[in-house]
Parts: sequence; C-alpha cells; structure tokens
Amino acid sequence: MILTMLFIGVAMVASLADYHLLVSIHRPLGIAILVLVIIRYVNRRLNPPPEFIATMPAEERIVAHASEMMMYAMMFAMPLIGWAMLSAARYPIVLYGPIHLPPILPHSPMLYAVLRKTHTIVAYLFFTTFIAHFSAILFHTLILRDGLIDRMVPWRVRGPEIGN
Repeated sequence: MILTMLFIGVAMVASLADYHLLVSIHRPLGIAILVLVIIRYVNRRLNPPPEFIATMPAEERIVAHASEMMMYAMMFAMPLIGWAMLSAARYPIVLYGPIHLPPILPHSPMLYAVLRKTHTIVAYLFFTTFIAHFSAILFHTLILRDGLIDRMVPWRVRGPEIGN
C-alpha cells in the first residue's frame, strides 16, 4: 500500500489530467495506512521481532534498527501531514461517499504551503530510506545468504545447502 501511495503521489504531480481521480484514491488510502501502521506498531511492541543474526556487525544493527524506526515514524507522519495539509487548505477529506474526516488544523494558506512542502520532502526521504533498507535486505539474502530475511518473514527461507 505504501509503495502504491508513493507512486500515486508522483503521478499526481506529473499528471494534471488524472489528478482528481488519483487524489480520490490517495486520501482514503493514506488514512487506511495510518490505521494499519498504528496496528502494526502496537503488534510489534507486543510481539518484538527476533534478534538480529549473530554475524551482523553492531554498526549494521544500529543502522538497520534506526532505518526501521525512521520508516515507522514516516509511515505515521505522512498521513497526518497530509490530513493537516488538507485541513489547512480547507479541502474535504472524503473517506467514502458521505464519510468525511474532520479538519485537524485551522484554515491557513501559509500553513498549507509549508505542510505541502513537508509532505513532499518526507515522501522522498521515506522512499530513499525504503530503498536503502530493501537493498540491505537483498544483499543479506542474495549475496551473504546469512538468513537475515528469516527475521522479517513469517515463513522460513531456505538457505544454501551445506555439504552437498
């Protein structure tokens, strides 16, 4: 859902013809992501992930944990910034049909401009963090084959057979 949101956001900026259709998808999807991120974070606090693999250097563990926390923070902040931005512009936040979210900020064109820029910057930062995190996962899974992926997925990934 999050990658879809990033691509919809880019398409909204690039395509004036489809802007209203894309916004009508972007808004409720953003709120759905906010709800799911809250649920996911609570679940993570109640059921912490397994420890990092023993062969992973301490510096790499720090960076991996920091990128995970940054992504959680941005996944939480992005929908709130979007909601605040639309509130400051006095745009309705339509979830579905007659169901609207209330504004969370007063009308302010200056605040809207700041929040719009902030929304864009955080989106780019999130995409960059995601790509770096994903690249590290691919490196560990495909090159090092150290089983780090098993920490993240609910099924066991088969490692290289030893002794064959």
